[in-house]
Amino acid sequence: MKQNSIYKVALGIAALALVVALVMIFSGKNAQAGPVFILVFVALGIGFRGFAITKGFAYTMMIFAAVTTALNFPQYFVEVNGFKFATLITPLIQIIMFGMGTEMGLKDFAGVLKMPKAVLIGLVGHFTVMPLLGFSLAKAFGFPPEIAAGVVLIGSMPCGLASNVMSYLANANLALSVTLTAVATLLAPFLTPLWMKILGGQFVEVDALAMMWDIVKMVIIPIGGGLLFNKFFKGKAHWLDKAMPLVSMIGIAFIITIITAAGRDNLIVIGPALIVCALIHNTGGYMFGYWIGRLFGLKERDARTIAIEVGMQNGGLASGLAKEMGKAATIGLAPAVFGPLMNITGSILASYWHRKPPVDKDEALNQEFSELAVKS
Repeated sequence: MKQNSIYKVALGIAALALVVALVMIFSGKNAQAGPVFILVFVALGIGFRGFAITKGFAYTMMIFAAVTTALNFPQYFVEVNGFKFATLITPLIQIIMFGMGTEMGLKDFAGVLKMPKAVLIGLVGHFTVMPLLGFSLAKAFGFPPEIAAGVVLIGSMPCGLASNVMSYLANANLALSVTLTAVATLLAPFLTPLWMKILGGQFVEVDALAMMWDIVKMVIIPIGGGLLFNKFFKGKAHWLDKAMPLVSMIGIAFIITIITAAGRDNLIVIGPALIVCALIHNTGGYMFGYWIGRLFGLKERDARTIAIEVGMQNGGLASGLAKEMGKAATIGLAPAVFGPLMNITGSILASYWHRKPPVDKDEALNQEFSELAVKS
């Protein structure tokens, strides 16, 4: 069977399984429909990989499969023989951050000197609008204190790794995206605890110094190790270069699964409201980032980058901090919900912009003059 046929068969299985799952739900067999929905998402994840227009959604479908599995079989992802899976969250975050460091270099930080205006706009937008919007939404939705604190937490995170991929797909400024992610990550030990103390502290008790140390050990130290590895061993360990992206994706999926299983009961009750909250928070970040960039005279490509960087947060780090606070099942729920949704909205936005190559006014005028010159 040709590879392309396998993807089509997978999509066919997904469609058939979806029909079966919906029939089960309408028949009142909700419990039996759960495993069928797992099959739907797994089949979609496989099938989407075969087509350029849907390939960017393949990983997200696998995340949904993991979340659905955790919701239906939480007992397998909380603990086994006394070993609590939540203890794996911090080491997994450290591995993911190490992998991020191996893909970075000093040139990524040098972008601050080359694009200071765009970097400053992106950082200010990211570390002011998103925490304040998260706090406002948590208040407006009337979430329980620990759930509300989780919304503020995800809003106070630095840019996520996925933002770089989305910027690339969106025909945005990839160099600016990488620089913003790198600098925002370095600022996180200071700004994230600050916002959590000011805003999140209105819902739960926050130890800012402890959170600062948690971010240093989960992010700064592993990224520093990755930077050193990149400098001295880059290209000498090809297996690691190929393995780290896969390890990172599996790690994030497992973290979301653990948190979903731990907070299953809360998520069933509060989940729909969190989804709506996440969509407003996420799209609000995109809109503000784009238009603030255009307002300050940035080129279309840079404005797209600012939009994606402001709108997408590091959900994995937020999950890790929730675990360190001992609140993975409550504060950790918002990151678990926001993370997959950010990937979906980011993929949709990136796909839309991918089909619309950025053309700034000056470039458009030059193009018109060139066409007129050719005609004359």
